[in-house]
Amino acid sequence: MTPGRDPKRKIFLVATEESGDRLGAALMKVLRQRLGDGVQFEGVGGRTMAREGLASLFPIEELSIVGFAAVVQQLPKILRLIRQTTDAVIEAAPDALVIIDSPDFTHRVARRVRARNPHVPIVDYVSPSVWAWRPGRARAMLSYVDHVLGLMPFEPEEYRKLRGPPCSYVGHPLIEQLSSLRPNAEEQKRRDGEPPVLLVLPGSRRSEIRHHLDVFGAALGRLQATGQRFELVLPTMSHLEPTVREGIASWPVKPRIVVGEAERRAAFRIARAALSKSGTVTLELALSGIPMVTAYRVGAIEAFILRRAIRVSSVILANLVIGREVIPEFLQEDCTPEKLAEALTEVLTDTPLRKQQVEAFAQLDAIMSTGNKPPSVLAADIVLATMRKGRRAN
Repeated sequence: MTPGRDPKRKIFLVATEESGDRLGAALMKVLRQRLGDGVQFEGVGGRTMAREGLASLFPIEELSIVGFAAVVQQLPKILRLIRQTTDAVIEAAPDALVIIDSPDFTHRVARRVRARNPHVPIVDYVSPSVWAWRPGRARAMLSYVDHVLGLMPFEPEEYRKLRGPPCSYVGHPLIEQLSSLRPNAEEQKRRDGEPPVLLVLPGSRRSEIRHHLDVFGAALGRLQATGQRFELVLPTMSHLEPTVREGIASWPVKPRIVVGEAERRAAFRIARAALSKSGTVTLELALSGIPMVTAYRVGAIEAFILRRAIRVSSVILANLVIGREVIPEFLQEDCTPEKLAEALTEVLTDTPLRKQQVEAFAQLDAIMSTGNKPPSVLAADIVLATMRKGRRAN
């Protein structure tokens, strides 16, 4: 080591889903800008983090598991990967551990790391949904998380109420992508034109797609039978395209399938309305100014568990951020072709429901603002501050 210079900072990141991989890559980029050659990254991540220089311990595709039954079947492998990741963190003895989303995996790693080496500062990037279910998790996190980076503006107050670790709102990555979500003048003409473009978004995982495609297809058939004209567009990713094409084979109205992120965003910019599964995509649609109808179906076991656990009036992320239930949601037995078709008619035409959503979505920029700093910069500031605090404590 050169005299008078700090040793290289080592940061261990764990992200096991594509959305977390994108967050991790943006964070790595800012940390490298701040620390230059004085930072070394290790951990678990996907293709985007790999482009920023991370050699992942294992491919994150090994953890693309959805549904309670699937998790039970894969439990031995999941536990092995948790142990492998924990051992790697302990061996690396990093200046900070950043766990990114996927709490069922990452929090198990964090708890084990804290038990084996209490001196490693731990930052949780993306809060688990403690405000929606299992609120006791917030207080439990005090023992193994030093700081939470919240993507939603209401999360810091929730952590204060629930007596969890310090939480800072750093902003959702979507607020850095508004230009790719909103139409230019030409695209606005198409959004206002006829027939209206209707997006259908059945999910980003195979299990979600299979749960939603049949009922979505039947609803769209009913909508068409009422005489409502629309151009149907279904965005998906290349690895899901075969599943989607198989699922829509029996649909009475065939969508135009677009593949890849660029094509997906182009479809958002011309869409008049959407039929979507619940999730982060509802916030993406709202920021795009697209009125929507949302639905969600899960297996019987998951439904039984969630009904007893959920403590919020809406599971729609955009509703929670806005603070009002402006987006209709049809869950489980309410997710029927009849109800979806009736609601879609309202968001495709000039109705009070459509107007209410458009007006509410216009408030999101102010609600979600982070000032003049992008989320990745705010997140990096807190990671570095937590590292410095950890070094002083040691």
